[in-house]
Amino acid sequence: MKSIYNEYMINTLFNRNALYIPQDKQLSISNYKVCFAGCGIGSNISECALRLGFLNQTLIDGDRVDLTNLNRQNYTLDDINQFKSSSLYHRLLSINSRADIKVENTFLNSKNLSQLVSGHDLAINALDFQSDIPFLFDEFCQKNFIPIIHPYNIGWATLVFVIHPSGLGLSHISPSHIDFEKKVAAFLIDNIDYKSKQWLQDILYQYEYLDKKQSPPQLAIGSWLAAGVCTDVMYKIANNLEVKYFPEFYFVTSHK
Repeated sequence: MKSIYNEYMINTLFNRNALYIPQDKQLSISNYKVCFAGCGIGSNISECALRLGFLNQTLIDGDRVDLTNLNRQNYTLDDINQFKSSSLYHRLLSINSRADIKVENTFLNSKNLSQLVSGHDLAINALDFQSDIPFLFDEFCQKNFIPIIHPYNIGWATLVFVIHPSGLGLSHISPSHIDFEKKVAAFLIDNIDYKSKQWLQDILYQYEYLDKKQSPPQLAIGSWLAAGVCTDVMYKIANNLEVKYFPEFYFVTSHK
């Protein structure tokens, strides 16, 4: 693809990252291969990461953009009924046409995991826990020494787990995908301060009385907080800096 940028624009694209990111580390993250399994909340993280300088990304998702996604995911009305991964692919290239973005409009399964995920340096597990595939994805990554980041939209907050290749997996919370998000919320409530615990407990209590077919409520705030936290963690992992690995976690909110 021919670049829409002139040389001046290319040379200055990451100029404002200076002081925060040394030149050698800017180069290291540009070559770091990141696999995005799921382009829901993954869409927010992917753009934030691209703007920081993660230019080598693989986007995997067989889902299509729905109107209900627009309150929090990185899509527009023009993307409705389009594959999420393809829509995100075009958005990323509109930001940086020199980026190396690969797209797979398919759902991950036990048969295509190896083909699609092998060779990456880092993985973002943004898959819905509607089957055992998120667990299988993590198991494959750990066996192949690929660190995994798990982002969660908690409405007014974000929760991020980081799985070390030789560390504990999220099956430690529950080995079953059934009601897994509720179990994650319960885990979080048991491990955070009282102020945040109050509103989280209220939301979880109210969710019990919603239509069981309704997905957990989420806000744009949680998605964009997740994007910032995950991109920061991605930068640290890529440059061998200290990271909190599960069962430790990142929880960010300003909500009281």
